[in-house]
Amino acid sequence: MSMNDLIFRNLKKNLKNYYLYVFALIFSVALYFAFVTLQFDPSMDETKGTIKGAAAVRTASILLVAIVSIFLLYANNIFIKRRSKEIGLFQLIGMTKGRIFRLLSAENFILYFGSIIAGVFIGFSFSKLIIMVLFKVTGVDAIATLHFSQRALIQTLIVFAGIYLLIMLMNYIFIKRQSILSLFRVTSSTEERVKKISIWEVLMGVLGLLLILAGYYTSSKLFGGDFTTINQLFFAMAFILASVIIGTYFFYKGSVRFIANLIRNRKNGYLNIYEVLSLSSIMFQMKSNALLLTIITTVSALAIGLLSLSYISYYSAEKSAQNSVPEDFTFTTGEEAQQFKDLMAENGISFTEEKIEVLQVNLDASDIMETKMDQVNMNPERVTFSVISERSAEGIELEEDELMFTGYNDMFQSFLSLKDSGRVTLLSNSSEIPQKYLGIEKEYYISWYFTAGGVPVAVVDESIFERLKNELDPEIQKPSSLYIGVNIKDEAQLEKANELFSETDLAENGGNDSQLAMSTSQKQTMGVTMFIVGFLGLTFLITSGCILYFKQMDESESERQHYTILRKLGYTQGDLLKGIQLKQMYNFGIPLVTGLLHSYFAIKSGWFLFGTELWTPMLLVMGLYTALYSIFGILSVLYYKKVIKESL
Repeated sequence: MSMNDLIFRNLKKNLKNYYLYVFALIFSVALYFAFVTLQFDPSMDETKGTIKGAAAVRTASILLVAIVSIFLLYANNIFIKRRSKEIGLFQLIGMTKGRIFRLLSAENFILYFGSIIAGVFIGFSFSKLIIMVLFKVTGVDAIATLHFSQRALIQTLIVFAGIYLLIMLMNYIFIKRQSILSLFRVTSSTEERVKKISIWEVLMGVLGLLLILAGYYTSSKLFGGDFTTINQLFFAMAFILASVIIGTYFFYKGSVRFIANLIRNRKNGYLNIYEVLSLSSIMFQMKSNALLLTIITTVSALAIGLLSLSYISYYSAEKSAQNSVPEDFTFTTGEEAQQFKDLMAENGISFTEEKIEVLQVNLDASDIMETKMDQVNMNPERVTFSVISERSAEGIELEEDELMFTGYNDMFQSFLSLKDSGRVTLLSNSSEIPQKYLGIEKEYYISWYFTAGGVPVAVVDESIFERLKNELDPEIQKPSSLYIGVNIKDEAQLEKANELFSETDLAENGGNDSQLAMSTSQKQTMGVTMFIVGFLGLTFLITSGCILYFKQMDESESERQHYTILRKLGYTQGDLLKGIQLKQMYNFGIPLVTGLLHSYFAIKSGWFLFGTELWTPMLLVMGLYTALYSIFGILSVLYYKKVIKESL
């Protein structure tokens, strides 16, 4: 048999074990090529000056290379160990290590570069779709075209050729170091099996759970007022990160085994076949995979968390714009408002107008305000608030000695919490006016220009408002004391009105704003972030899912003789499969649930810094991630089913 015959025969024999590896490689190449194509695509010029698309994509492509490289090196390590007996047999029949290395290199070359060619073709085919998705989420009005970039092709070939050389180096070192005897022992020594749980493992398991819970508890208190300085916040965040990661490692190293052992002891060692195939297997195999599972769980939590936070910002863009700019267009001077109204009249766009007079008044709010950060430059006994009359706040009726706040902001409430009731004092230029505080509402009446980025607006009785007008402190007044809002009657004409607003120099004044423009700007900024994080998260999801799947393939082959014995004892294929399904729920479910919990507590601690809505964006991201992740668990069950079927 010639060398070429041996190469193709081995390739055909092992192809059934490599199919998911080939799929993941093709997917990785396709995604990388499509990403690099975005950098050099002429249609990306449409995003210049808005979202800096090419620079963001270039950064993402570097992270993508790191993820794919680690995955391919790890996957190759699994497969080279699976073929250790085959390599040992080649040596027994007289083949040199150099000849064996050339044989494996030739096989890998065909498989690897064949996958790269397929990946480049698929990446080119879907590059237009990816650009369309990017334009859609960022709101860029441009036509996506199918563009083949030679520079993208060369860059892709160079990157994956470099990864191939690393894989070959790994294979060479493996073959060079192994003796014939050790090659026949590699697969039997890869998993650590310990019959009795040690005291150290029990302590490690308990400590792992305590560290994770401590991290969760600290994250829930992060912005709750327990940490009052920047340094305290920094050390708290560092503690959360360290405790959760170390706790996760200890969790896989000892906690899972410890909990499983408690369950087994409760049954006095009498386990049914389902528990033998699932619980016992998890006890002995998860410990040896602790580092791998910790990395997968941590990066999964990071991907889910970043994607959720970016989607929260994207999802909240319209609501945030409405809170910052209550009307379609806002102005702070009558002249500029009149200029815009004249422009609307010339173009036949009908509108309504809202005017609110706004004063800046110092308040003694020490009775109702709790400052939660020592570095916050605010004295509760003399805080400057914007004040409007009850006549300007629809639905609010107050007595002469009553005051309430509007414009509730979650971030402001986290740092400067307001009580539900109490007393405040209006500090005018010549007198003090005591008021009864009635609480706070979420309704926004004036733009961000007057609210200093989220500070609530005080609403007072009309008579008190007139009194304050006569006793103003000129040093704290804003350049303008007039809020003018313009609403377009016909929503179909809003885009045209926004275009006219953008074409004038009105937008250059910081007090003039367009609600639609602000919403679009935030969607563009967070849309490209969500796009990139989403694709990086999808890449990691595919690669980590494949790694867990490869591990299950490896375990199923090593346990094949056990299934043969159980089948001979009378257990049916259905009996064994039920135990395998339970085992895969543990193998894939434990890292998934742990990652989801990590990301939930991370998101919950500071989501209000990113938007106005938490649950809908977060649950959508988590649900989609769970559904895609579950596919690999199902594939593992199907592979086990095939092994069980062939075991007898």
